[in-house]
Amino acid sequence: MSEKRTLKNLDLEYRLFKERIFVAFAIVILLVMVLISRMVYLQVYQYDVYSTKSDKNRMHVRAIPPTRGLIFDGKGRVLAENLPSYNLMFVREQAKDIQGVLNTLAEILELDEEQREEIATQAYSQRRPFHSALLLSQLTEEQIAKISVNRYRLPGVEIEAQLIRHYPYGPMTAHVLGYVSRISERDLEKVDRSQYAGTYYIGKSGIERQYEETLHGKVGVQTVETNARGRVLSVLDESLPQPGKSLKLHLDTDLQYAAMRALSGFRGAIVAIDPKTGGILAIVSTPSFDPNLFVSGIDSKTYKELITSRDLPMFNRSIRGNYPPASTIKSFMAIAGLEEGVITEGHTIEDPGWYQLPNDDRYYRNWKRSGHGTVDMKKAIVVSNDTYFYDLAFNLGIDRIHPFMQRFGFGLNTSLDMPQASPGLMPSRDWKRIKRKSSWFPGETLSVGIGQGYWQATPLQIATSMAVLANKGKWIQPRMVKSIGGEDIPLKTPETPADIVLSDEKYWDEVIDAMVAVVHSNRGTARKVGDKIDYIMAGKTGTAQVKSIKQDEVYDESKLAERHRDHAMFAGFAPVENPTIALAVIVENAGSGSATAAPIAQMVFDAYLKKGDKTVSMSEAEGRQQ
Repeated sequence: MSEKRTLKNLDLEYRLFKERIFVAFAIVILLVMVLISRMVYLQVYQYDVYSTKSDKNRMHVRAIPPTRGLIFDGKGRVLAENLPSYNLMFVREQAKDIQGVLNTLAEILELDEEQREEIATQAYSQRRPFHSALLLSQLTEEQIAKISVNRYRLPGVEIEAQLIRHYPYGPMTAHVLGYVSRISERDLEKVDRSQYAGTYYIGKSGIERQYEETLHGKVGVQTVETNARGRVLSVLDESLPQPGKSLKLHLDTDLQYAAMRALSGFRGAIVAIDPKTGGILAIVSTPSFDPNLFVSGIDSKTYKELITSRDLPMFNRSIRGNYPPASTIKSFMAIAGLEEGVITEGHTIEDPGWYQLPNDDRYYRNWKRSGHGTVDMKKAIVVSNDTYFYDLAFNLGIDRIHPFMQRFGFGLNTSLDMPQASPGLMPSRDWKRIKRKSSWFPGETLSVGIGQGYWQATPLQIATSMAVLANKGKWIQPRMVKSIGGEDIPLKTPETPADIVLSDEKYWDEVIDAMVAVVHSNRGTARKVGDKIDYIMAGKTGTAQVKSIKQDEVYDESKLAERHRDHAMFAGFAPVENPTIALAVIVENAGSGSATAAPIAQMVFDAYLKKGDKTVSMSEAEGRQQ
């Protein structure tokens, strides 16, 4: 049987091969055309778009924080400065594993749980891409060395040298200057975020907060070229920041130190004002705190101790503390009586040691139970007779007392640059009807007449009223700042209260003469102070009741808890011929104003008027935290 063979069809195979080659070539040509067209589209028609995207990956805009303005006292001493500090920064876009980097960092620096939470909060806080977050400030040399050695394990972590706020006088100026601290999300909601890019601190209280915009300055901008890892290769463009303006205060640091020392060991406040300029020469609240603790972040234990302390070290008593002004306002009551024609300088009453309203069985007691006998206006001020002023208040009535006392600033915040100051409370018939839903009673007028009852005033208000009295009615608003960026603030502003013009100018002299006798006569309540000074002072003591006593009881300090005892007060100005300082002192639960507050006031007056060689020791000032 013959084998059947099949021969190849070479022509068919050749044609098939040619067709396949043609199709393959056509596909290649088509793909090349697609690629070319895509390249043309991207590089020609989409050039601007992708060029911009490329630049965004390559170029970044960085904020350059401005240098914060300095704060000086009236003699040019630096109260708030900027010191160099090494801070730990973190750019989370440069770290693939953010939490891993933070854990490594915490391990290297041996951070406790609170510090771990703090750096995590800062690392994840809202901010612009490639903008660094401040994790830790004021790094020690040991911490810097540890981070440098482990740099390869910490992508996105950098150490930067920056300026940080420092208060050289510490607790002595804490309530004056306030402090700066890290910006919170709540802070950023209230400011222009673009102006705080690259800035990590903001004023939280006091002068730092009130003049934040002035002190902060204007942020600068820097355009930089970076590599794929975010490292800066070159600076392409730069707009320099505008540094914040510096402030010069009226504050006299020597006097501030003297006032702080005089109040050492007490809870209280002192405010001293220059009547000519309204400048606050000293403003002290004790106990105080160290503002430097807040700049870099205070630990929770220390903060808790500050805010839970019964002594309230963070409470600014000088401008926020509301106290019954007590007998310090009897001088103003006398002026009101003279001006309204209710009394004359020679008007007298007989004081049996008490006062009664018509058809009222209640006795309103004088501080001296046996009374002062025949009392005129001058004697009433000199011996601080209550009965005289009960009678004066009753005849004046609350409807005349309220508006007249407001002319001296009571019940108002008249300061130029301290909006946080309390307005206190100058009670009125309308106030009680609205706030207490009750009518005003005559007995309440008597309490107001001796600076008690509903009447509440701050040490700043009492010092301000004394400055107005020293000026014989001329108003200049109390203020902290003297000049901004070298430009002085005008003495009179549109908000300055109207001057107090009396129908007879001699009323000023009659009341001031009585206040001089308080200090310099042998029966004045502050006579012990008058014996020790060689200048003429006008003053008024006061004892503010904290806890009321029953009708027939006698005040016995020894039977009361320390915090229920009376507040000691003194207000005055000196020298009388040409007043350069007006002063208010309150010492909480210290009893008699003549025994405690007046000697403290004398120390402050002496420090200012005698101009001794005593200057503030930096080490002493920094060590005076209460």
